[in-house]
Amino acid sequence: MYNTALATIDLAALRHNLHRARALAPGSKLMAMIKANGYGHGLLPVARALSDADGLAVARLDEAVQLREQGLAQRLLLLGTLLDDDDLALCAQHHIDIVIHEADTARRLARARLPRPVHCWLKLDTGMHRLGLMPGQLQPVLDTLAASAAVGEQVLMTHFACADEVDSAATAEQLACFAAMTRGLGLPTSLANSAALIDQPASHGDWNRPGIMLYGDNPLHGHREVDVRPVMTLSARVLAVRDIPPGAAVGYGATWISRRPSRIATVGIGYGDGYPRHAPNGTPVLVNGHRAALAGRVSMDSICVDVTDCGPVSPGDPVELWGRALPAREIADHAGTISYALFTGISQRVEFVYEGLDVGRWTSDV
Repeated sequence: MYNTALATIDLAALRHNLHRARALAPGSKLMAMIKANGYGHGLLPVARALSDADGLAVARLDEAVQLREQGLAQRLLLLGTLLDDDDLALCAQHHIDIVIHEADTARRLARARLPRPVHCWLKLDTGMHRLGLMPGQLQPVLDTLAASAAVGEQVLMTHFACADEVDSAATAEQLACFAAMTRGLGLPTSLANSAALIDQPASHGDWNRPGIMLYGDNPLHGHREVDVRPVMTLSARVLAVRDIPPGAAVGYGATWISRRPSRIATVGIGYGDGYPRHAPNGTPVLVNGHRAALAGRVSMDSICVDVTDCGPVSPGDPVELWGRALPAREIADHAGTISYALFTGISQRVEFVYEGLDVGRWTSDV
């Protein structure tokens, strides 16, 4: 529909970003993060576009099963969650790797009667203190799994808390902890997220797990540059344009007041579409390719933009909220959030259009 907000997903850019991630560590395999509906970009199209990845990772079992039912043949990893006996049987049936981050899941898997072994990624808590086996817990878990026919390949993994903070000592400390916990075990490893993949060669294990860089945001922008391209462009259209005198207020709460004769464009997107309600006055917007600024509070269905210096603006003109010409990171910085939250916060009423690749249905069987 003409007035519907639009998310245009450039799948060629997504694949380009995957290849840039692989070039950073050509000796490692890539487990591409596509959790949270492909970081808000659409689970199935993203999975199809990332067919060159060695594996794909999700955070919910229903997403994993959906991918298998759609014909995905790549290795598939279910990130840390709690799994009961039925869940484990489903993982075995669909060849889904699991993450073990506590001893109970290890014991449950070890005694399970499954049609085939399940590959396990053992998550170690090296300092983030969110999920994972603490020092002293790993060896008992390995002993529990060792004699079970339900257990397939084992990979040792951890997650960094501060990899995107180049001056932090935390990553080096976590690397040292991981080395101490895994010394002599001889098992495959997986440590690097996007930031560590870019900046921490010592973290490049047998598997790396890039996420946000695949979707076009460099988490080390300004410190370490890498050639990634925006994948999502969020756009809408001007609904109306009005001229207001100096001293006129715009929007709920009258938080923006004109200091000069001003032209205000009302744009058909709001927090009901996923545009951040807390984006402040001055947040950049592109109208007809010209930079403008948010004026007044974000409403459910619309925003107002000061287009006084943008030349002629008319109803129906295109507006970019973030994407190819306006980095999502910049909007996130203004709104006090992160690009991850912008991408995953897009609502169901935004229309998605995919371009750049033909990603028809898979034909291979698991």
